[in-house]
Amino acid sequence: MENAWLIPAFPFTGFLINGLFGDRLKRIFSGCIACTAMALSFTYALALFIRPLLADVPLEAFERDYFTWIEAGTLKVAFGLLIDPLSLLMVLVVTGVGFLIHVYSIGYMHDDPGFSRYFAYLNLFAAAMLLLVLANNFLLLFVGWEGVGLCSYLLIGFWYEKQSATDAGKKAFIVNRIGDFGFLLAIFLIFWTFGSLDFQVVMAAAPDLFPAGAPTLTAITLLLFLGAIGKSAQLPLYVWLPDAMEGPTPVSALIHAATMVTAGVYMVARCSVLYALAPFALGLVAAVGCATAVYAATIGLVQNDIKRVLAYSTVSQLGYMFLGCGVGAFVAGIFHLMTHAFFKALLFLGSGSVIHALHGEQDLRRMGGLRARLPLTYWTFMAGTLALCGIVPFAGFFSKDEILWEAFAGGHPLLYGLALFGALLTAFYMFRLVFLTFHGTPRAGAETLAKVHESPRTMTIPLMALAVLALVGGWVQVPLVAAGKRLGAFLAPVFEKAEHLLAAGRPLQHAGAWQEGLLMGLSLAAAIAGIAFAYRLYLARPQLPNRIAERFGACYRLLLNKYYVDEFYQSALVEPLRRLAEGLWRGIDVRVIDGAVNGCAQLAIALSGRLRRLQTGYVHHYAWTVVAGACGFFIYILSR
Repeated sequence: MENAWLIPAFPFTGFLINGLFGDRLKRIFSGCIACTAMALSFTYALALFIRPLLADVPLEAFERDYFTWIEAGTLKVAFGLLIDPLSLLMVLVVTGVGFLIHVYSIGYMHDDPGFSRYFAYLNLFAAAMLLLVLANNFLLLFVGWEGVGLCSYLLIGFWYEKQSATDAGKKAFIVNRIGDFGFLLAIFLIFWTFGSLDFQVVMAAAPDLFPAGAPTLTAITLLLFLGAIGKSAQLPLYVWLPDAMEGPTPVSALIHAATMVTAGVYMVARCSVLYALAPFALGLVAAVGCATAVYAATIGLVQNDIKRVLAYSTVSQLGYMFLGCGVGAFVAGIFHLMTHAFFKALLFLGSGSVIHALHGEQDLRRMGGLRARLPLTYWTFMAGTLALCGIVPFAGFFSKDEILWEAFAGGHPLLYGLALFGALLTAFYMFRLVFLTFHGTPRAGAETLAKVHESPRTMTIPLMALAVLALVGGWVQVPLVAAGKRLGAFLAPVFEKAEHLLAAGRPLQHAGAWQEGLLMGLSLAAAIAGIAFAYRLYLARPQLPNRIAERFGACYRLLLNKYYVDEFYQSALVEPLRRLAEGLWRGIDVRVIDGAVNGCAQLAIALSGRLRRLQTGYVHHYAWTVVAGACGFFIYILSR
């Protein structure tokens, strides 16, 4: 573990090679360099994971400060990394899923003129995320936090010739700055309170310095959560994520599954002790997560862009992760983060395979009947859909149901009910997407359909690998079987202190296994009901959706236009700020600052215009001037 710095160093080296020399390399070499860098990081992390398993010993936390990074007064921040069960699990997810996305990108981006630049950005994205999850202090985590923000801007706006892509990149960057401002304030307050930014020092000192509900800890956790809201696209700062679809589809998979949006969930889980001591902030995390899960699911019901449906699904599923953390089930939140990485990467890459086959078409209304033409894409996409809908035995069933169970058992029946309703909506809009894309009558043009074919192996092999993970990834945490909850046992040392603090402040729950089994059946029934309703509307009676849309036109338009939130932000925030900026520019910049600078220049011109008249060019004028000056000098001497 001494060489843990190699994990982020491998992809960063790939970024340097492709960034500096990529244009001189053949495309296959650029892709291989980027993929090899990710493979090396994954292999090293896997070795760290397997070694204690082979020795049949628990993984012990390893922390190493490599050098002093910042030292100013009492502030001393090291470049240090922390390897513990939580960070190692995150590293495996980032490098494993990230490697498959890199391989897929070779086929998807093979004709793009910015091929090497794309892989340079992709490697930098992975390196920043790995630094984020391995950092042993808040400030170094913030460096990785800002690094993924920068890379999201570069990759969302990768096709910068398109105005929509550059606008989406700027939107993501600016909206995240709002959350990052809160994160920075939290870092300042943490140092002012604890005199350190090291995770271990802060988490160890917090229970001794403050009682549960202390205002200082509440302020810290709320500011941290503001950062998480921006990075993980929760209400009200979720608006950047759907527009991030303007980037290449593998970028969407990387942002939504393995990097960026999971950073907020990871940060809340990493600070579990602080949140356990701040019950108000913890309750707010649960409430915002649950509200976001249902809100985003309702928007996904009527969207017609295949990638936007998946984008709102990501916003919704992130809400479930925060719900899990907010009810104190940090293991359940991280478990869903892991399984979501598998099936959401699969779904985005599957949508990319469809878009690739249809030569860039993303509108569900121009698809249909692709099942026979894209059989491998169809079955792998179906695996991801079943996992997302929570159908047993796919991964999403285990992770989603653990969150629902923890919400119910923790005494939050309202949150449980809303989350269950969100699960029904999820099943409906995902099978609506499947039916409109792969089933029914083909709606694409005959010329387009004639050219449809399955994607190359560089794209289909990652799909198959992710489909397997979407199927078996949840078996590490089998419910109702204590010995089957291997992931919970693996993560237990990280969350042990937080769970102890939460247990001390809550009444003892007596929910039994039969209740958990009953609720699992209810959740499964809700998902099946959503699937059946989608089947009735889009396969059995395909004329019904238009009739419903006409009958409930106002509601349909409200959902189709995403509750007009973007328009509200534009009119209530963006335009007033733009007008204010324009007024300050005209009033202060042009009149005051430019006026002062230009006024000095005009004064210099006026004075020089008068003084230059003394230079007439006539010799006798200069002679008389010399004589006058000499006379004046002698008069001055004689008068002393």
